[in-house]
Amino acid sequence: MLPQAARLAALLLCIAVAAPAGRVAAQVTPSQMVPTRITPADSAEVLLDAASRFSSQGRHDVADALYRLIAERFPSTPAAEVARLRLGAARAAGTAGSGRVELQVWSTLYGLWLGIAVPGALGAEESEPYGLGLLLGGPAGFLAGKQIAGSRDLTEGQARAITLGGTWGTWQGFGWAEVLDLGQEEVCFDDGFGRYCYDEGDSSEETFAAMILGGAAGIAAGAALSSRPISPGVATAVNFGSLWGTWFGFGFGYLADLEDDALLAATLLGGNAGLVATALKAPEWNPSRSRARIVSIYGVIGGLSGLGVDLLTQPHEEKVAMAIPLAGSIAGLALGMMKTRGFDAVEPAAATPPGGALLNLSEGSWSLGAPMPHPRVLELDGPRGLVRRPAVGLTLVHARFF
Repeated sequence: MLPQAARLAALLLCIAVAAPAGRVAAQVTPSQMVPTRITPADSAEVLLDAASRFSSQGRHDVADALYRLIAERFPSTPAAEVARLRLGAARAAGTAGSGRVELQVWSTLYGLWLGIAVPGALGAEESEPYGLGLLLGGPAGFLAGKQIAGSRDLTEGQARAITLGGTWGTWQGFGWAEVLDLGQEEVCFDDGFGRYCYDEGDSSEETFAAMILGGAAGIAAGAALSSRPISPGVATAVNFGSLWGTWFGFGFGYLADLEDDALLAATLLGGNAGLVATALKAPEWNPSRSRARIVSIYGVIGGLSGLGVDLLTQPHEEKVAMAIPLAGSIAGLALGMMKTRGFDAVEPAAATPPGGALLNLSEGSWSLGAPMPHPRVLELDGPRGLVRRPAVGLTLVHARFF
């Protein structure tokens, strides 16, 4: 048997523990225990929280899909505004680490190219140096790309800046070596009727050296630019801009009666102008990669349509035959820009019931759907007045007439 003092202390302890619980229970009424109606804003907030969690875990693809779902299904909620802002930021910055594969593949191919270019620049005439270059160049390029990709979480746009810089620099090195006739000497003679000059000599070593130096300069420039956020859409637009500038430089140079080295110089300068112009303007547009591709394919269709007109009409003037595809390309690009003006905007979805409906009528057409259970709150007449009760609902028919 416990002493009386001990029994009294135990009784007081039980009262102290039970008293708060009793007060809390007394303050909660039955009506307050019934869940309130779930609004679209509540659903959007839940999805936004889930998207934020996926983004913090590195699952940016899942997070972007949820952001787009919020913006489409709940367009007028505060969470939808946040989702649209995050989608725009994600498109502008790109996904960290997404450029790893592209950089490694390109660096491997570039290493193989250097395995041929370096012996060529050194004037190797035997096959052994080229074989050794191929044997070492591929693995060295792969390991270099892997090291760079591992040290920096490059996005696809940042990786494209490096790869485009290396490729473009190599092409520029080749072109300007040809324009400047590096490694060749001008030989002139007079046959009594006039003075004639021609280039003589092998320029292969100088051309290889110019291509190596141009590629190195392009890689360095691309690596410097990759220190800032570059979206995949901007990188794709700049890539296409350089190609379209090259085509326009050649076409307009041909119309201006340029020939040989002068025509090649106009082609190189046109490509540089296209690259610089799109690099300056594309970040303001912030296009998606899909839009950049579609705009470019409009230009291709316009140019090929112009070529088709040439084949049908067979113009006698060569300049007319060149001008028609040029005009078609310009018209196609302009039409593509206009047609895709709202391509990257998130379209608000038509108002649909939570969980969908079995039968849907929209714009005069019927369609089948999969109704999903969704929480509802029913208001019923009870003995003491209006009573709310939780329930589960299914929507069988949803019609939209305007």
